[in-house]
Amino acid sequence: MKPISLMLLLLSTILSFATVLAADSDIEKRVEHGQADSNGVKIHYAALGEKKNSLIVMIHGFPDFWYSWRSQMDALSKDFYVVAIDQRGYNLSDKPKGVENYDMRLLVGDVAAVIKHLGREKAIIVGHDWGGAVAWTMATYMPQMVEKLIILNLPHLRGLSRELANNPQQQKNSQYARNFQQPDAHTKLTAEQLVFWVKDPEAKKKYIEAFNRSDFEAMLNYYKRNYPREPYKEDTSPVVKVKMPVLMIHGLDDWALLPGALNNTWEWLEKDLTLVTIPGAGHFVQQDAAEMVNRTMKMWLNR
Repeated sequence: MKPISLMLLLLSTILSFATVLAADSDIEKRVEHGQADSNGVKIHYAALGEKKNSLIVMIHGFPDFWYSWRSQMDALSKDFYVVAIDQRGYNLSDKPKGVENYDMRLLVGDVAAVIKHLGREKAIIVGHDWGGAVAWTMATYMPQMVEKLIILNLPHLRGLSRELANNPQQQKNSQYARNFQQPDAHTKLTAEQLVFWVKDPEAKKKYIEAFNRSDFEAMLNYYKRNYPREPYKEDTSPVVKVKMPVLMIHGLDDWALLPGALNNTWEWLEKDLTLVTIPGAGHFVQQDAAEMVNRTMKMWLNR
């Protein structure tokens, strides 16, 4: 590579990194906050972009909150109206008591409530981890409300079911989920423990504040109500295929959700699948590889 080309590449990388840092530092000053009513449960959201543009709804996982999407919100808000929610139990959303209040049907209803609250009939749905499970479920059973689907580090639920039933390594790596399903598991958690994965010191402070506003028991109710229990059995029910285009982005260093579960995803889709795997990125791929995730999402959405 010529020296001038190398310099331009280096400059571009520095500018891109600076853009991500700027988005991280001022995103809270630029978003608008709101809340939607989901059958009496208030769901908080942060929004960025022009309201006239196509709607994107982003759903975080565990342990997280709307702020997880700060880099993607900044990158996509020029062309879309981007709304990131706090799932029930987290941060500024309501935290109803009782494991039954974290059934997948209700989690999907929360997203639908936000879309309706914003005066829309459908949205582009983006989900990570538990947000990905909610997104897959919504796309499968409420396809009329999902224009396109983007999933980060959460295999199709049938793929995860297959791996839990047949892959000893996935069974071993899912020990954390079995631990979370124990009745008193929430009493052993602290906000400081839950930020183990947050690398940026300033972001870590925001996460600790958000988790101190959250309900640890509610967080683990996602696992108690919806995560498979032993003995694991593969899902052999009739397939309901996802009807919209799907983009999947998966950090390959994810120890909790192994990439083998991605195999055969195309068998459960009606439209096209774009699968992007990122070596060196872990479970929180939207932060570990923010620039690549942003570029991939923008290209795919604007193709």
